[in-house]
Amino acid sequence: MTVSTFGRGLVGLGLVIAVLGAVLWLFGGLPRLPGDIYLQRKGFTLYIPITTGLLLSILATLLLNLLFVRR
Repeated sequence: MTVSTFGRGLVGLGLVIAVLGAVLWLFGGLPRLPGDIYLQRKGFTLYIPITTGLLLSILATLLLNLLFVRR
């Protein structure tokens, strides 16, 4: 892997992250799924996205496996 290829990959990854951030910003973020912990008290909110994190991790693993199998 050359430096220019690595640089293009980083720019591509940055663009993907920017697009995902814009989509989440426009549509109000990720939905709360069953299994996510959400506590709201007076003056305090705690949100731990366990199920959402697992789902995103599985999707990222599948995507990366598809990308690296082609090479």
